[in-house]
Amino acid sequence: MPCVASLDAFQQAIAEFTVADPGLVIEPAAAAAARRSLDSSGLLLLGETHGVRENPLLIRALLQAFELTSLALEWPADFTPAVQAFLAGGTLADHWLLWGGDGRLTAGHLAVLAERAAAGPLELILFDGMIGADWSWSQRDEAMARRLLAASPPGARTLVVAGNAHTPTSPTELGVPMGACAAGPRPGVLAIRIRYGGGGYYNAGPRQFARRFGPAGPVRLHQHDGELVLDLPEAAEAVVPQRPRPWPVFPGRTA
Repeated sequence: MPCVASLDAFQQAIAEFTVADPGLVIEPAAAAAARRSLDSSGLLLLGETHGVRENPLLIRALLQAFELTSLALEWPADFTPAVQAFLAGGTLADHWLLWGGDGRLTAGHLAVLAERAAAGPLELILFDGMIGADWSWSQRDEAMARRLLAASPPGARTLVVAGNAHTPTSPTELGVPMGACAAGPRPGVLAIRIRYGGGGYYNAGPRQFARRFGPAGPVRLHQHDGELVLDLPEAAEAVVPQRPRPWPVFPGRTA
């Protein structure tokens, strides 16, 4: 059941999601680099492919490993009141921003957020927003970086999660990503890239990863060619809320 179109079905999927330790192994050199990023910039970036069931479990594992209570997500800022009400123990509102279907928001994310909020303080930042019809890809990322930096001062020590096209800390063939925009005012910020070994994900529909490595290896954060890489050997499709048009969709849909 990777896609649900009713609020009752989505709430049931949240309730049924098992919040568990994914068995993340963090190599000492990678741990030291991540801590340097947090110490120097107040940020640690995590680049994901949207729509993977395990993504929120990896987020939770990193929050715990680095003792972080501030989390920033590439979700629309206008969705903040609905999420905060849910985390305060209320019912999840049938908000139009739930139903974009690109996989950045899943049942697992809301289950993990509720678990973290119940465990102790959780500062949640949602940093996406509406964009102009004539905006470039780089302009959207610059706007996301501005919102992020305004909401997360250097001392906050924030894990920042976005699509993996937005987290590189230098320009790419797409333009200037959010990570690069943040790296100017916050030198020393580093990005972790989740490398999926195979399996499936849900981004506006069921999709498959090309097999990169075997499914039997550990879930591991390590350094590779100067980059922080988090290996997830096998991915599964997340339960994603999606309704067909004419419902609005998230602006700037990305993988």
